[in-house]
Amino acid sequence: MCTDKMSAAESDMSEIEKKIDSEELIANILDDLKPHIDEEYRILCRDQFKVDVSHSLGVRTAPLREIAVDYQKRIKSFGIDPVLKICEDLLETQIKELRGIAFQWGYMCQDDYEPKHFDMFERWLEISVKDWGDCDGLCINALGVFVYNFPEFFPRIKVWTQSPNRWKRRASAVVLIYSLRRGKYFEHALDVADKLLLDKDDMVQKGYGWMLKEATKLYAKEVFNYVMENKRVMPRTSLRYAIEKLPEQQRRDAMRRD
Repeated sequence: MCTDKMSAAESDMSEIEKKIDSEELIANILDDLKPHIDEEYRILCRDQFKVDVSHSLGVRTAPLREIAVDYQKRIKSFGIDPVLKICEDLLETQIKELRGIAFQWGYMCQDDYEPKHFDMFERWLEISVKDWGDCDGLCINALGVFVYNFPEFFPRIKVWTQSPNRWKRRASAVVLIYSLRRGKYFEHALDVADKLLLDKDDMVQKGYGWMLKEATKLYAKEVFNYVMENKRVMPRTSLRYAIEKLPEQQRRDAMRRD
């Protein structure tokens, strides 16, 4: 009986694999992206937004999302693991637009996340994130939901604060934004801020400053107190981000170095 069930499951997976030809899928997506390639936008991203465009086609966000959603509808019913396998194939191309689609499809599977998926998401962060846009796209969505659902992984995330990889350090803060917007895990945000407090990388400074700014929506007093306690050593970039949404007088108090 058990053998029959296994054979049925293997047969079902075989049928799914037949439906999913990653090479063909990727080729079709690239064909659909071609009419939207915009070299001026690609250069704008490089020069103004300081994004790595070495593997970018130059497709703007709106058409990219439309194409991602269109293909998402075709694969959603396949289940989380086959979809995540397609995401891995997209990431292997190293094309920025396909990375964005992979992160979006990973987020699509949020209802079926299991603890086993953390290692895969962490691998994406280590290998496939090339700039702040990649980092935020992965951490605000898929990784953010994952941590919200499985807070037992916070100890592993806090290890990222000491990583030589700037994007992992930024991710340790940005990954909390999803939770902070929902009133959860503020205590972890302050711990992460402590660990990143003196980081010299501006992308990391902006990341944990942004995290604190998001926290002010529900924890304004606590963030203000934290900033006042640390303003003499906190990088100005982080400080400005953190206090952006506070009342004007508090912003003035925080910006004074005395």
